[in-house]
This record gives sequence, structure tokens and C-alpha cells, in this order.
Amino acid sequence: MPKIRTINRALSAVLTLVGLVGAFVLLSVGPARAGENVFVEVTPNSVQAGSRVSIKASCDNDNNNRQSSVHSDAFGSVTLRPERGFLVGQASIPRDKPAGDYPVDLRCDNGQTASTTLTVLNMASPSKGPATGGGGMAGGQGTGSLLVLGGVALVATAILLGVAGGRRRPGAGS
Repeated sequence: MPKIRTINRALSAVLTLVGLVGAFVLLSVGPARAGENVFVEVTPNSVQAGSRVSIKASCDNDNNNRQSSVHSDAFGSVTLRPERGFLVGQASIPRDKPAGDYPVDLRCDNGQTASTTLTVLNMASPSKGPATGGGGMAGGQGTGSLLVLGGVALVATAILLGVAGGRRRPGAGS
């Protein structure tokens, strides 16, 4: 019985300690201050020139029911409209936009701002990949069908020689 009491006391002390730590954590969290919910996101944040991006932003929860705007040297100015508790919009990156990192700046009606970075890539896309590997893709056009015809001819020759050789045997044994 003394062991059970000792275990119960230790368990009670551990539970009390966990409760005190939990209460400290809950009490140390302060109320949300204005401006903590102000942000701007660009998806995707790395994009090929000539592509389109989606923009999602927030001007604090109380101000997401009014239009706002973002500006970037990558695409100019875009008006964001309220949708499902956020401000959303889309922008197109011009095809001739030089590669680089471009700031995207949000300006809210309540005077708050947020910023993120959009990376524009400007890679030339190849017209056709090289003909690598084996089979019909290697070499010029029609190589694959030539190989198939050669294989069929080889098999047909083997069959004809087999049939011809089979006919001579019975005659050779007499």
C-alpha cells in the first residue's frame, strides 16, 4: 500500500505541474493587436515570364470587405476584391519581363501595408528535345519501321530454311 500512495502523490504532483504550465501559457498569450492580420501572398511566388499569378491578401479582418490594391514592377497595379474573408486578384507577367526578384506591395485603406517578393524567371523554352535513347526515337524518321521489317524478314527466312531442311531429311535417310 505505501507504494501506491507514493505513486498517487507523484502523479498528482505531475498533473499539478502540467496544469500550472498550461495556465501560464494561456495567460501569457496577449490579445491580437491590429496589424497582425495584414499580409499579401503571390501564388506561385516563382513564375515564368508570360504567366499569370494569383494574389491573396488581408488588410486586417475588419477591413477585408473593401477593395484594396497591390503594386509591383513585375505586373503594375492590381485591384483586389473581397472574397471569402480575404482580398483576391490576379495579375499577368509580361512575356518580355526581365528575370529577377520584384517586390509586391499591398496598401490598405486603413494605412497598413504588407510586402512579399515575386521571382520572375525568363527561360527560353526548347522547341524539341534531343532524340536520345534507343528504338524509334534515335536517328532519323522511319528507322523503327525498318528495324521491324528486317526482323520480320529474318524470322521468315528462318522458317523457310527450317521447312526446307525438314523436307530433305526423310529423303537423305533412304
